[in-house]
Amino acid sequence: MQKHNEHHIKCLHIMAQWAQMTQHIQFLTTEVLNELYPVTFPLDIRHYLASWIEGQQWDSFDVDNREQESQAQLLSDQMVMLLHQVAKQNPNVVEKVKLQHMSKNWSVLYPQPLQLVRTVREILRKERLILSQTNMQFPPFAPPPTNGIPQQAWEEKKTDVENLMSKVMEIQNRRQTLHQLQEELNWEKETIQGLSEMDTGAKQKRIQQIEYNATICAQERVQFLCDAVGALEQCQSSLMLKIESWRWEQHRSTIGMPFNDILDHLQTWSEQLLIVNGNLRQELMLMKVDHGDAERLRTLEENLARLLKTLIQNSLVVEKQPPQVIKTQSKFSTTVRYLLGDKMAPGKPVLLKAQIITEAQARNLGQQSVIPNENVGELLNSTTILEHNTTSKNTCATFRNMSIRRIKRADRKGSESVTEEKFALLFTTDITITGGERPYSLQSISLPVVVIVHGSQEINAMATIIWDCAFSEPNRIPFLVPERVSWQQMCGALSSKFMSEVQTTRGLDPLNLRFLGQKIFDQPDHPGDFENMLVSWAQFNKEVLPGRNFTFWQWFEGAIDLTKRCLRDYWTDGLIFGFIGKQYIHCMLQDKTNGFFLLRFSDSEIGGITIAYVEPTENGGRRVQNIQPFTKKDLDSAGLGDRIRDISCISHVYPGIPKNEAFKKYFTVPSAPNADGYLPFKLTTVVNPGDNSTSTNNITSENISMNFISPSTSQAFGQNMNQDIYNQHCTPSYSMPDDIMPPQPMYPTDMQVNPPDEFSEMEEFEGLLSSI
Repeated sequence: MQKHNEHHIKCLHIMAQWAQMTQHIQFLTTEVLNELYPVTFPLDIRHYLASWIEGQQWDSFDVDNREQESQAQLLSDQMVMLLHQVAKQNPNVVEKVKLQHMSKNWSVLYPQPLQLVRTVREILRKERLILSQTNMQFPPFAPPPTNGIPQQAWEEKKTDVENLMSKVMEIQNRRQTLHQLQEELNWEKETIQGLSEMDTGAKQKRIQQIEYNATICAQERVQFLCDAVGALEQCQSSLMLKIESWRWEQHRSTIGMPFNDILDHLQTWSEQLLIVNGNLRQELMLMKVDHGDAERLRTLEENLARLLKTLIQNSLVVEKQPPQVIKTQSKFSTTVRYLLGDKMAPGKPVLLKAQIITEAQARNLGQQSVIPNENVGELLNSTTILEHNTTSKNTCATFRNMSIRRIKRADRKGSESVTEEKFALLFTTDITITGGERPYSLQSISLPVVVIVHGSQEINAMATIIWDCAFSEPNRIPFLVPERVSWQQMCGALSSKFMSEVQTTRGLDPLNLRFLGQKIFDQPDHPGDFENMLVSWAQFNKEVLPGRNFTFWQWFEGAIDLTKRCLRDYWTDGLIFGFIGKQYIHCMLQDKTNGFFLLRFSDSEIGGITIAYVEPTENGGRRVQNIQPFTKKDLDSAGLGDRIRDISCISHVYPGIPKNEAFKKYFTVPSAPNADGYLPFKLTTVVNPGDNSTSTNNITSENISMNFISPSTSQAFGQNMNQDIYNQHCTPSYSMPDDIMPPQPMYPTDMQVNPPDEFSEMEEFEGLLSSI
């Protein structure tokens, strides 16, 4: 019975999760919501089945144990039944149809019931992470809030600094009252001499009443101190969660997740808690003189000392992270901020020291808090002063010209590359707080970094960082990451990284992601969305793609770099389809007239964009041709808009907008005659289909109905594609050579080849060889 009650109470607490989430959903970005609630488990299901979902024991499943499939299937069947009931009772026709559609297609969405368990568990985990980053947490095992309680009532439940200040004032008031009672008692005792018997009796009653009041006041004073210390601990725990959340968001910002880097509110919070701690310690010292309960006061003193140490040691934050890929002999900078800098004891300057540590040393640091003695790298300009800015009231140490001269590599296992080895910068110092008795040893660690010796290693090193930032768990053991992640997680990371790096608001649509899945899993015929599949680190950036000499990440990063440097506005305006498979191109273009074209990233060349277009054949038919990819070098000499204007065999960009209308704003204006009399010239792109007449792609004669919605503006290009076309009509009944039509002629351009950097050490040279 007791276990049942405990489980019931725990369920009540868990059920509060959705009620809390409803307070924050309106503030989440669309990208975060799409990542949190995938298309296979939309927000509607989470809302309508919240109580049932949070009442199941999802964490008890071992998703890799096939023997538990029957239990998972039972949950899946129950969810379908509940969806059907909710749909039947829903008065909103649109919602009713939507829920009925989901319930009917449930077996298609989740053919493997353990995948449903994995999905729901991941959603609940992400929700808890979001809630941990807010101040809307409720006490353990608290009942869920109801819609009838106003927001102000929940605000009153939060323990904040104002509550702490009021508790300190209550203790101070009790101390002053006790002092007044003691003075009054002394006076009454002093004046009792020489009084009559009747007056003496009255005086004795008066003295007894004062003594009783003093005893009650002293007890209340101790109790208020106990309550204040407990409240301080709760408030400080919330602050520690906020600081950890800030660090976590900083970590995730590497892949483009939203991040507010402002630390001022956390600094103010930290300073206020330090003041409260000091006031409580002062009251405790005064109380030790007056109160006889030494054991109880000693416990409070130990708790305050522990809280003070925790606050001081966790207020050192890496505000500006060093580059996560660092090349030896190259300068870089980083900034460390101390949130309690305004409270540091004046006098001797505080020096902050930096050293580079290995992943193993970082792991030991987290477990034992012992600063490693072994030096694994020579770090130049590794010491600076914590300086207080009186204007901003910030205390920071900025390392402006740091450099790694050499690095000591660990022994690698198997095929592990030097670009997979993770290090970190460790910052240490000793700080004394004003009024403190002794200095405290502080340390803070940077995000993981990869050290390279040559620029050719940068892309592979960045892949290590991307995997680490996208798929690591909060509060992990440094720097553990999973070997495999769900394709759904990978999609979110790829889209976020693409958008943040390109600086665009347009992400990757389902068609783009489907093609990327076909590419990374080497399954060009796969019609689905790969939701039940896991992608490994090896597939991401160790194994080369079939028939290529580069990895998936190297190819994807090349598309990012090209778009960022040359094609950002084209992509944002929806003029580039980007990641599209050749089979799907046939589906899109085979019913179009000659001259229709679209733009996609090259499948065979890193950092190239090609034009696929429809042209006539000699026998009166039509075929799809691909023009040789344009690289950054090509687009630097003549922009994409001008090249499209020059190519006469293309006329309408898909789904049917004349190219001169869609790309007009990208056409350059002819140059005026030069002042020195020379006539201006321009580069012109010419495509001659006859040069590759043997390399053709005859489209099938099958008549296929295409149900595309044509956008009215260029901003909508590529964003309203019919998702079912691929599954219904695209079959790999043909092969299509990639990127075969060379544009010509081109004026020659100067080429500059930069020689590789010299290696200062033989071990660095060996490291470079092992990474190639």
